[in-house]
Order: sequence, then structure tokens, then C-alpha cells
Amino acid sequence: MNSAIEQRRRLVTELPGPRSRALQERKVAAVSAGVPTGLPAYIVEGRDGILVDADGNQLIDFGSGIAVTSVGNGNPRVVKAVQDQIARLTHTCVMVTPYEPYVEVCEKLNALTPGDHDKRSALFNSGAEAVENAVKIARHFTGRQAIVAFDHAYHGRTNLTLGMTAKNMPYKDRFGPFAGELYRVPMAYPYRWPGGEKACESDAFDSIIDQVHAQVGEHNTAAVIIEPIQGEGGFIVPPAGFLKELALWCAEHGILFIADEVQSGFCRTGDWFACDAEGVVPDLITTAKGIAGGMPLAAVTGRADIMDSIHPGGLGGTYGGNPVACAAALASIETMEADGLAVRARAIGEILTGRLTELGERFPQVGEVRGRGAMIAMELVEDRETKKPAAALTAAVNNACHSRGLVTLTCGTLGNVFRFLPPLTISDDLLAEGLDLFEESFAEAVAAIG
Repeated sequence: MNSAIEQRRRLVTELPGPRSRALQERKVAAVSAGVPTGLPAYIVEGRDGILVDADGNQLIDFGSGIAVTSVGNGNPRVVKAVQDQIARLTHTCVMVTPYEPYVEVCEKLNALTPGDHDKRSALFNSGAEAVENAVKIARHFTGRQAIVAFDHAYHGRTNLTLGMTAKNMPYKDRFGPFAGELYRVPMAYPYRWPGGEKACESDAFDSIIDQVHAQVGEHNTAAVIIEPIQGEGGFIVPPAGFLKELALWCAEHGILFIADEVQSGFCRTGDWFACDAEGVVPDLITTAKGIAGGMPLAAVTGRADIMDSIHPGGLGGTYGGNPVACAAALASIETMEADGLAVRARAIGEILTGRLTELGERFPQVGEVRGRGAMIAMELVEDRETKKPAAALTAAVNNACHSRGLVTLTCGTLGNVFRFLPPLTISDDLLAEGLDLFEESFAEAVAAIG
């Protein structure tokens, strides 16, 4: 049925429509208020860049379920793989009686992730779970306890990963105390680094390692964890060379370099992984989101000596590497390889960057357009001189997009960044239509707010 969805926007009711409003009433009565709703248009069907809601509206998807459905909703390979697998075997728990798809996914991860060294992988359910296990592995292998994370980072919602996540609301507020031996250093954030972009290029690395030396001690540090391009924090791209310099410093001091590629991995940035752009080879890499076409799956992949240092039973989980999720992952990876989705991500990025840069030439509220591949952001400010975050304008633009049937996402520690994460299978025509809607929404919100 998904293949029949025309790849165009179509609104037949206001948003949300009556059926979605009725479902939202049920949601409010049944679901914890802690689970939010951005756009309460209840989705019943999807294919590539279009989502169909309960009222028959067709919405353009610029979010991909937060970089999850990179191969598109209803991807034929993923659908067939899931249907075939679930008819054969739903679950056993790989630690009780194993199955081949788990091994196949690990083999693929070991081959695709950066570096040609001997690797091992372990599968989990979510990005947060992968990050938490990467920390466990790093501490076990090094015999050290301290973990260094960065300002503006997002690593998950568990107690341990919240301790590494930078943003208080809505993630951390009143949920503490958090796990110990977690330390935070400044992020190399060119747009907001004191002194500007050039100062960031020249000063950020030394500033960060000086802080680790003084406040933590290299000999106490098990790992440094960083998103090569930060996600929820605002799609922050560090200066060229920063990641490689950081990885070399870690190696010099026996510190493991963990790349959190949960959001940036699997062709999203125009390479298989964001680390690939600079030839950075992490000791451990965490993946999830785009790995399995919408099914829950995550992984930690790393050097064989590190991964094999864990005692039997030290890693695992009841559902980790479920056979149906593994089948979806193998089909997603096949799609990315066969359809050249890394190359497609670069083409999408060129279109997004070009159109958003033109928008910035018309509106001074556009502070910066940044990102790589189909992971592009636009930071909004009240004025370019002070760079004061324009959070209210960001929210207003987002609401205007939603009313037009364009599913958009915001992010940023300061609440003032748009993130663009369309499916890598979206057509140029649909992408252009979505950007037209975004421009209309932007102009409307600026006129209303100023």
C-alpha cells in the first residue's frame, strides 16, 4: 500500500484534523504528560518523504523520525526483510540461543566503520544504551573512571547518559543526582567561541586539553566521548582538524576516543560516518537511529582488543540485536550501498545549504547555516552583532511550518536552531516544495515577531 503514496503534499483538513484531535484527547488521557507531542497529526502511513495522517493529510517529512528513517518509510527492502524474518523467527535472546542475522550485522559494522583494524561489535536497543555500554567498556578496559564530554552534547536519557547530556530542559531538570566521574569541557563551537571562528580554530583544542589536565588528570581519564557533528546541541561542526588532533591526544595518553555517531552515522553526513570526512578512526563508535530503517537497534563497535576484554556476560540484554531489527538493518545497509545514499546525502546538502544561505541573505535573523550532507542546521539570532538566540522566533517558524504540512525539527541548547534531516530518498521536487514552505513560514514568523 505504501508504494501508492504520491510524493506530494496534500492538505484536506486543518492541522491537526478532527481524527488527530480525537486521538490527541485519548493520548492526553492515557499517556504520561512527560511524553511530548510536537505536531499532533497522528501518522498512519508513510513512504519516502511523505507522511499520511489519520485525516488523510499528506505531510512533507523533514525530520525522518530524528534521522531514523534515512532510507525512507516503507522502504521495499526493509519491509520485505522484516516480513520474511518475523514469519521465521521473532525472538530468542542471542545470549540464550543465537541466530545468524546478529552476526551478519556485526560483520557489516566491523567492515563499514572507520579503520581497517580488527574490530568487534555488540548490539543493543537504543542510542543511549549503546553510549552507556561504550562507557562501561572504556572503564573496564582502561581501569580508569573519568569520562570527558562536551558542552552542547546529547548522549541520551538514562541516568548515566543524562550526566553527559548538556541541556537541562527538558532532559535533566530535577532528575538527578546523576552518575559520577563525568566531566564537561567546552565544545569547539566556531560560531559562538569567544573571539570568533579563527580563535576557535587556534585555541579550542589547547583550552580543552588544559582543562582536562587541570581538573581531571589524563591518567584518570578512561575516555573522551564526542559527537563528530553534535545533534541535539545544534548540529555544531568543530573546526577542520579538531577531531583528529583530539584523537591523537587521546592515543598519546591511553585515553579511549569514543565517537557518538548515533545521529550522524549511516550516510547522513555524506559519508558512512561523520568521522570519515577527516579520516578519524575512533577506538569505539556508537550507532543507532539510521541503522535499521525505523526498527530499534543500536551498536557499539570498536577495536577487538578493547571489545574482547569484557568478561562473558558483561555485555548484552534481552532484546539487544533482535532478529527482526537485525533483518531491517541488513536491508537498510543494502539500500544505502545499492542506491548510493551517501552521495545522495551530499546532493541534498547542497540544495539545503544553497536555499538556506539565500534565505540568510534576505533575513538578518539567520545567524549561520552549517552542517554536512543531509544534516544541515540554521541558527537564528535576534541580531548578528550580539548573536542573541532567537528562541521565540524559532518556535514561531516551527509552528508555521507545521500548519502548512511540513514536519520540521528544532534543536540547540539555546533553543534557536532548526535542523533539517529529510529522508535520503526524498525527491528533489519534494525537497524544493518543502523549502518553499519553510521560506513562507519564516517570512510569516518574522513579520509577526520582528
